[in-house]
Amino acid sequence: MLVDIQNLKIGFKSRTGFHQAVKGVSLKLGTEKLGIVGESGSGKSLTARALMKLLPTQTVIEADKLEFDGIDIRSASEKQMRTIRGKRAGFILQDPKYSLNPVKTIGSQVAEAWRTHKGGSKRAALEAAINLLEQVKIRDPRKVAASYPHEVSGGMGQRVMIAMMLAPDPELLIADEPTSALDATVQAEILRLIEELVSERGMGLLLISHDLPLVSHFCDRVAVMYAGHVMEELKASDLLSAQHPYTRGLLNCMPSLMHPKERLPVLTRDPEWLK
Repeated sequence: MLVDIQNLKIGFKSRTGFHQAVKGVSLKLGTEKLGIVGESGSGKSLTARALMKLLPTQTVIEADKLEFDGIDIRSASEKQMRTIRGKRAGFILQDPKYSLNPVKTIGSQVAEAWRTHKGGSKRAALEAAINLLEQVKIRDPRKVAASYPHEVSGGMGQRVMIAMMLAPDPELLIADEPTSALDATVQAEILRLIEELVSERGMGLLLISHDLPLVSHFCDRVAVMYAGHVMEELKASDLLSAQHPYTRGLLNCMPSLMHPKERLPVLTRDPEWLK
């Protein structure tokens, strides 16, 4: 079991009081693909960041269990977390232009990720970086390695981020809206690439997304979150026939080319869902 989260609660103190954003989330993940879907603000990214201990120090985190491969994240030191972050668990963020260093070449950044966790000479690391860029299906990887982030497209930048996360051979890949800034065609290419690499390397995948059909196609299981709660968890293949009214509401609000509607329905929310 790579990830074991039981009754996770995340809150923030502010001048106006205390706000709890995640309210008792429980999830487990092995070497499989788990999708977390829900609206913005439902607590998807907070849950993933808590697992990597990447939340601000003033954040209040409580859980019956918050473990990565048996390691208790709640009591793990920063030194222990550095052996997990990047090395054993890679984190792909939403938009590469905010994650890549604009004044360093792409090759040097991927090589740095390699050397940090595997050591070796600068020359060996650069060759490894070029090989990784080739693995994520970048044409002419040597030319791209010599380029700066502003010289490549959004889709190529996301491939670079994936290469950086794969450099240390992680056991878990967390992808937080990895295709949100890309057009539909590039989205499909990036997700197929992630799926291939996860399957080939035998990794676990935690995919955070707003896109229900996408998650139902690429994942094994899906957890549906709303207002800090997991509404339901089911097989991805069963997502389109989900029974919970919140999941049904999300599905009904989606436009369809096969069954066009003059007006999309508004999701009706029931306070009973949060009890």
